[in-house]
Amino acid sequence: MRRIAAVTLLLCLLAGTAGGILITEFCPDPYRPGDPDEYLVLEGAGLLDGFVLSDGKGGFRFPPGTRIDGRLVVAKSGPAFEQTHGYLPDFEIEGRTPTVPDVIPSGNLLMANQADVLYLYRGTTLVQQVAWPADVHPREGQVHYLEEGAWDPRPLFIGQSRFSPATFEDVAVTAFAAPDCSYSVFSAAVASAEREVLVNVYEFTDPAMAADLIRARERGAAVTVLLEGGPVGGIPPEERAIAGSLNRSGIVVLSMTTTDAAHAKYRYDHAKYSIIDGETVLIGSENFKPGGYPAPGLQGNRGWGACLEDPGLAAYFREVFLFDTRGGDIVPLEGTAAVVHVPYAPAYTVEFTPCRAEGARVTPVLSPDTSALIIRLIEGAEKSIAIEQAYITNETGCDLNPFLATAINASRRGVAVRVLLDAFWFNTEGDADNDEMVAIINRIAAAEGLPLEARLVDLDANNLAKIHNKGVIVDGRAVLVSSINWNANSPAFNREAGVIIEHPDIAAYYTRVFEDDWDASGAGGTGSAAGPDRLKIVAAACILAGLLGLYAYRRGRT
Repeated sequence: MRRIAAVTLLLCLLAGTAGGILITEFCPDPYRPGDPDEYLVLEGAGLLDGFVLSDGKGGFRFPPGTRIDGRLVVAKSGPAFEQTHGYLPDFEIEGRTPTVPDVIPSGNLLMANQADVLYLYRGTTLVQQVAWPADVHPREGQVHYLEEGAWDPRPLFIGQSRFSPATFEDVAVTAFAAPDCSYSVFSAAVASAEREVLVNVYEFTDPAMAADLIRARERGAAVTVLLEGGPVGGIPPEERAIAGSLNRSGIVVLSMTTTDAAHAKYRYDHAKYSIIDGETVLIGSENFKPGGYPAPGLQGNRGWGACLEDPGLAAYFREVFLFDTRGGDIVPLEGTAAVVHVPYAPAYTVEFTPCRAEGARVTPVLSPDTSALIIRLIEGAEKSIAIEQAYITNETGCDLNPFLATAINASRRGVAVRVLLDAFWFNTEGDADNDEMVAIINRIAAAEGLPLEARLVDLDANNLAKIHNKGVIVDGRAVLVSSINWNANSPAFNREAGVIIEHPDIAAYYTRVFEDDWDASGAGGTGSAAGPDRLKIVAAACILAGLLGLYAYRRGRT
């Protein structure tokens, strides 16, 4: 698990009034009030004569004649602020840096962690008051924004991006499904690389995919790989070995993790995308593992992916990649010289080949930046919604997952909604996972008479390892292909990446894949949910055999 370091709490209050001055950002230290890395930001235009900032106990004003034009940063300590953010503030309170002007303090302004208030006065007139936890609910490292009078619902951390939604027209799309044809699309895309390959993926343990990248490097392409530095369970030995082979070929391998210099930007870097030659984006639900991109004819996960050809779209994702590879949380990943052995996989009969279409409309979806686009996609449904997910977890015992709640609300207005969830044992053996979620959804449907149904996939029937998908199809016209799991963490705190593709042929392709999985599962099917029971039976048999062997051994010695 990733180590959580002591970092600053950032609460951004973006607002503005014509000709006025407002607090737009403030940052108390989360553990020690008055620590040097406290700071705040004012925003506006004009003279600051007469403005006073106070917490009711202490405060400061600016030297006479100070002007503001845009943003103005006031830090407790210039060096502490620079260490975190990479540049000096406009003013400091403690007067430690000769090159940074000082404010004129009055008393001791200390922004308390759990509860406090800031007042901005002009003369005797209160211009702005910001209280926490009344106006905002602070959390370690969390960022809040107030825009156009409303709080931004995205809980962002220090260092995270705030990319805006963008849509790209006339995109060429090659849709593919795992395990059927995922590797062939990836391999062909990387084989076309001439100048540059950028990869961001949560886990990378597939030697065949590594070999494809190494061949691209040998052809002269610059290759950079960004990995999650603290995945659940830690970095596996296979990934260390992959990193070593990539390093030895001249490929740069980086990891995102908390360091002494900076806290990791995201809870997890869980994205799965590649950018090739600034023209092509390959994106999907699968990690670079044999289960996500198996050799043709071998069993693997059910996942969706897309290869998207458009320079504008590629430039968008390239900017995201470059942003995420900057900062003190990015460090080289040291590899090993070990050899990676691909685990055994049963044979698989390929059903789906890639589908290519021209003229698609594509909208990137990033977590945490633009995760709300998933809500809008589902809210826009008029006829049907098909959801295939690895799992869905609710916010609390009383609050549904917001994506699921939006889909259920769509069914209340007559939209036919189907939800298909994974049935592998680790998604069904608990007391509140996929089988219970299927039961909840179907109880809601029965109680209200809704056109709503949920099923567990029958993995055996379709010869799949597991469902690892995070996809949605709306009205047979738009499809979400992404890495975003439906839980509380993934859309709000992870770096995730996906796309909404609008094209009837692409939607029809993914619908065929979904229908195949849905039909194989049967009404209310439990699929391989009995997996844990079979494991328990096998385990019990092994224990019994061991005891019998021990009994026979002892009998033989007496």
